[in-house]
Amino acid sequence: MRSTDVPRKRLRHRFTAALATLVLPAAGLTAVTALATPSQAAATASAVTASYVKTQDWGTGFEGKWTIKNSGTTAISSWTVEWDFPSGTKVTSAWDATVTNSADHWTAKNLSWNGSLAAGASISFGFNGSGAGAPSGCKLNGASCDGGDVPGDAAPSAPGTPTASAITDTSAKISWSAATDDKGIKNYDVLRDGAKIATVTGTSYSDSGLTAGTDYSYTVQARDTADQTGPASGSVKVHTTGGGTDPGNPGGGGKVKMGYFTDWGVYGRQYYPKNLETSGSAAKITHINYAFGNVQNGQCTMGDSYADTDMAYTAANSVSGVADTWDQPLRGAFNQLRQLKAKHPNLKILWSFGGWTWSGGFGQAAQNPAAFADSCYKLVEDPRWADVFDGIDIDWEYPNACGLSCDTSGQDALKKLTTALRAKFGSSNLVTAAITADGSAGGKIEKNDYAGAAQPLDWYNVMTYDFFGAWAAKGPTAPHSPLTSYSGIPQSGFTSADAIAKLKAQGVPAAKLLLGIGFYGRGWTGVTQKEPGGTATGPAAGTYEQGIEDYKVLKTKCPSNGTVAGTAYAFCGSDWWSYDTPATIGSKMSWAKSQGLGGAFFWEFSGDTSNGELVSAVSSGLN
Repeated sequence: MRSTDVPRKRLRHRFTAALATLVLPAAGLTAVTALATPSQAAATASAVTASYVKTQDWGTGFEGKWTIKNSGTTAISSWTVEWDFPSGTKVTSAWDATVTNSADHWTAKNLSWNGSLAAGASISFGFNGSGAGAPSGCKLNGASCDGGDVPGDAAPSAPGTPTASAITDTSAKISWSAATDDKGIKNYDVLRDGAKIATVTGTSYSDSGLTAGTDYSYTVQARDTADQTGPASGSVKVHTTGGGTDPGNPGGGGKVKMGYFTDWGVYGRQYYPKNLETSGSAAKITHINYAFGNVQNGQCTMGDSYADTDMAYTAANSVSGVADTWDQPLRGAFNQLRQLKAKHPNLKILWSFGGWTWSGGFGQAAQNPAAFADSCYKLVEDPRWADVFDGIDIDWEYPNACGLSCDTSGQDALKKLTTALRAKFGSSNLVTAAITADGSAGGKIEKNDYAGAAQPLDWYNVMTYDFFGAWAAKGPTAPHSPLTSYSGIPQSGFTSADAIAKLKAQGVPAAKLLLGIGFYGRGWTGVTQKEPGGTATGPAAGTYEQGIEDYKVLKTKCPSNGTVAGTAYAFCGSDWWSYDTPATIGSKMSWAKSQGLGGAFFWEFSGDTSNGELVSAVSSGLN
């Protein structure tokens, strides 16, 4: 049977790290750039600084950025930055500078267009690297990178992770332990949701003018006497009092209305976070699952770093209507989701890891759940985007069963992971999981202790779709998301009602179950029978994949002309499709409420119409 084994999560478009970067020429890696003369160094030593920050780390490599700042009163015409890496750490590609090396000593020199630096101006260049080391022995034009006389002076350390106190409807006090620096700390920048809101000399700050019942994230950065800024601290999340029900807690009275946003959708589909705003969908949902992060070597890793954190958005494609700049610290979908949250302060966003393609790494993760949870926490709570995410979702397809590959981790494997994730992420973050909807006798639900694994979780996303499809090329035609059984169904137990009933019987609370909706259809061609159960010759043509098509296309290409088991189907020409419509979604939401479920979720936003009619049906149906 293929029902719940099919690739519901479509394959991602892979992009190389090079993209628009300037890849180092092979010959350039062994050349040595001449240093500035002593007179040049003396002229700039007290006025020009260079600071380094690691902007991304994906386990097997990283991205670094140097920023040269002219704090003096006269312009400079060129710059050269030198540093040492420990053995095993190296630059693999660079942009906006010519980077060369002699063994472990690295030199970066300006290009023809960015050597001049006016008084008060700054310039940055970046690189991709491999290895785990950090730069040391920094020199700028032959002198110290912090403008002093001692080469190798480092930027300040990160301050301690802040703590929050005195939280009211409109204010909160943030405190932290001091950073260290060999030249002394000058002051601290306080950042709220990634934007600087204050600069203080002490180690606490009282923020005011906040909105009641709203989530905020605070980090702190130290600056030394040479005006070098160090890495950001860890983040602390604050939820102001008041403001009514917290939609992050389904037990608080509201229903969860959650949709998946895919990182690869920004390419061929050209579906951006802004579409959530222009369609009106962002105002009608409570949660977004951002898909997907990868699971490699037992750890959470980035899925597509370009789409996630580096892709530059034009003003037309940006949520805020402001174009990204080349040197801003965070771009990509993460920054756009940050802008979306600024418009919708109660919107929660989770980073989802795994999916059909990337579930193969969970088996190794289950061998050391604590290490897995630690890696996930460090990635999700990275100070550069900690304010974007409110928790983590794992999508393991399927523990102790077969999906794209087969797993034999045991019935308690998922429970080990969910328990470790809750222990690491704490009670202030959401922890959820997407799970099978195979309610057949001896099926996937029976292969796992879903009741035990649910205890540390906020909820399950039960994937009540993809029960049937054209991977069975000859048919019989059948709805891919039946709510209930019907006469002639190809496989008993392959319905939403059967899956929910089996999970409840196993001991999973109804309030921790979300009903899944597909924003797409599955179809066959070569069909001669309108009603379900017909034979076929193969999958119907689809825009991106055979046998599958977005609702927004099907509603006009092949309008529904029948219903079965609580979902719609359509027969047009020789094609037969099944998909949900606003009307069938409304009925499914009524059923979800009658069952006491925690809400509903859907895969995925880009399948909806430009005015979000399916999201509207989910939202209004759960009100």
